[in-house]
Amino acid sequence: MTVHPIIIPAIAADGSLYPVEKLEVHKRGLYHLAVSVFVFDGDALLIQRRAASKYHCGGLWANTCCSHPHWGEAARACAERRLAEELGFTVPLTERRVEEYSADVGNGLHEHEQVTMFTGTAHRESLDLDLNGQEVDAVRWVTAPELRTEIRRAPDRFTPWFRIYVERFPDLSL
Repeated sequence: MTVHPIIIPAIAADGSLYPVEKLEVHKRGLYHLAVSVFVFDGDALLIQRRAASKYHCGGLWANTCCSHPHWGEAARACAERRLAEELGFTVPLTERRVEEYSADVGNGLHEHEQVTMFTGTAHRESLDLDLNGQEVDAVRWVTAPELRTEIRRAPDRFTPWFRIYVERFPDLSL
């Protein structure tokens, strides 16, 4: 069976998009498209611990899910697809904003992303999770004050981008 590399949209200096293999984007620190999803139940956010086997930031806590659109895929379609692939559920998503960040993610890799951020609502009692073990080790619900306290006490337990998001939006009011 042939494994094909995942091709994602990188962003040129003139704002145009061009296709690049996902790992190459991170090795070269190229500016590229991404999505981040935040699912809430009231004031609690569903967060995930990335699978230890992930190529970067394995075992670290992050927002509900995040990914990169495939070449030609819309941001919303990517967000919906990854929510289902990683956590096994879908909810209606609302696009909130587009943010840019840059961060060293370890192992010689660098994220420089233009992130479309989405939010959704779920009721934890009726949420039927089906975690993809290749992507996610665990999930839990956390409020903004709890999250800020945890990040202050042990920042190395969280992904660089999630720490950036919490710093920019301390009340998770995306």
